[in-house]
Amino acid sequence: MEKLIAGVHRFRRLEYPAQQDFFQQLANKDQKPVALFITCADSRVHPNLITQTEPGDLFLIRNAGNIVPPHGAPTGGETATIEYAVEVLGIRNIIICGHSQCGAMQALLGNGSLDHLPAVKAWCAHAEATRRIVRQKYRDLSDHELAVAATEENILVQMNNLSTHPCVAARLASDELHIFGWYYDIGCGLVLQYVQHEGRFVEINDEAHLAHPRRNVPSPGQRLALQGGLR
Repeated sequence: MEKLIAGVHRFRRLEYPAQQDFFQQLANKDQKPVALFITCADSRVHPNLITQTEPGDLFLIRNAGNIVPPHGAPTGGETATIEYAVEVLGIRNIIICGHSQCGAMQALLGNGSLDHLPAVKAWCAHAEATRRIVRQKYRDLSDHELAVAATEENILVQMNNLSTHPCVAARLASDELHIFGWYYDIGCGLVLQYVQHEGRFVEINDEAHLAHPRRNVPSPGQRLALQGGLR
């Protein structure tokens, strides 16, 4: 806690005074985030650092495995946050971002029993399609390659889960909402985006904004090759 408390003091003494006008503007205006960013709770993933964004730019959902329960699952924080983001804030972009060395994906692949973690086990059931796709399609991969495959396939599965929510489906149909799938490699600092017409994840560049899937959310298991662990 000492590190956190020291950080608060440093923020109040140095950071806030230097940006006081900015924070007061944030407080006095309604929030208008650029995107809803759904990612893992992993402490090594820093959405604002990756995207070089400021407070107020991203509306965030974080949980184990960047999972989106499909419509019809027991209503929880994810469902309520998605609905609020789309219906109230009018967000037009949603990013689902998985990452390398994801503990949730390791658990999903069976690397350790979850019997002593019943809540985690139940939560991972929302990624059961990911587990089955990986076991069916990628039987001969190394452990590292399998982890990459699971993470990337899970991004596609969760994109599909997201598209089952009525508020999302309606805006996808009218082309008022775009869903992006990202893979973040922590060690390399690379961010890859799923490009549907190529069926794979590619490194984001200056033209990446042209490659979003628009209305068409990719089917799980659809892509032909993996970028990252399977170069």
